[in-house]
Amino acid sequence: MGNQEHPLDRRLSVAPMMDWTDRHERFFLRLISARALLYTEMITAHAILRGDRPRLLAYDPAEHPVALQLGGSDPAMLADAARLGAALGYDEINLNVGCPSEKVQTGRFGACLMLEPELVRDCVAAMREAVSVPVTVKHRIGVDDTDSYEALTRFVRIVSEAGCRSFTVHARKAWLSGLSPKQNREIPPLTYETVYRLKQDFPQFEIILNGGVRTIDDAVAHLEKIDGVMIGRAAYETPYILAEADRRVFGVEGLVPSRREILGCFLVYVRAELEAGVALRHMTRHILGLFNGVPRARTWRRLLTEGAVPDGAGADVIERAMEALPEWALDWRAGDPLPEGERLRA
Repeated sequence: MGNQEHPLDRRLSVAPMMDWTDRHERFFLRLISARALLYTEMITAHAILRGDRPRLLAYDPAEHPVALQLGGSDPAMLADAARLGAALGYDEINLNVGCPSEKVQTGRFGACLMLEPELVRDCVAAMREAVSVPVTVKHRIGVDDTDSYEALTRFVRIVSEAGCRSFTVHARKAWLSGLSPKQNREIPPLTYETVYRLKQDFPQFEIILNGGVRTIDDAVAHLEKIDGVMIGRAAYETPYILAEADRRVFGVEGLVPSRREILGCFLVYVRAELEAGVALRHMTRHILGLFNGVPRARTWRRLLTEGAVPDGAGADVIERAMEALPEWALDWRAGDPLPEGERLRA
């Protein structure tokens, strides 16, 4: 079926992150921001077609808007995987052309595909033909020594021939050998000006910036020059930064949730998942950073980490950790003045 893209607000999104943005993390983040677009971890098309599909593609309806990120380089397999994702209700299908790990290169997907823009074009074309939701691409500004602006624009131009109109650009190049994935997130310099220039030269496309964005202030500043911002590690390590996203980025007025309110809703989810056989530690690992910057945050992390270890650990572990925190820290809402004598720590 032909692609009939519907409007999807990508002004602020949370990046797909391996081992991090699983369904528990996404449910938790949705309690903080109702509007930010959430992404799954990268899932290979092969895994979806040959593996435990219900487990890999499971998500809670509350996660919407939520996008499925796929990895792969076989157009037919990607089309089949995209079709399955769209049938389950994912709001967008995204192709990973940015991951620099050696494992990914061996499987011929991720950042190495930037060197084969015609193949990426064919993959996108097959996926767009298979689904009616938007198909987008996430990539780097360059790979190894193929890092000129001309090479980047050539990549975007060729991929756009398949009808792709939204490009999420990690503002660092990728080194496919010699640097680990972690080093590839830190060592290559951020060159935001390259992403800004890409938007200027391709005003007809949606250009979203990724890389090094740590706060909503950062996001708002970037949005003056590009269409959207994707936040990665900061959204995981300090998730409460998203509490002001709906108001400041999306212009939605309403009461910012307090951490107590967020946890109250999350506890309902946790108890249901515990009943379904999910171990507590698979959920508490995602909320360790909720109180970063607040007094006794270290105590919060310790109580959760230690308490979730035993088999059969229950939701009371979270409740006890909450009791160890100052009352004001639980009830304070981002954007409000702090109680007299209190301050947030860097």
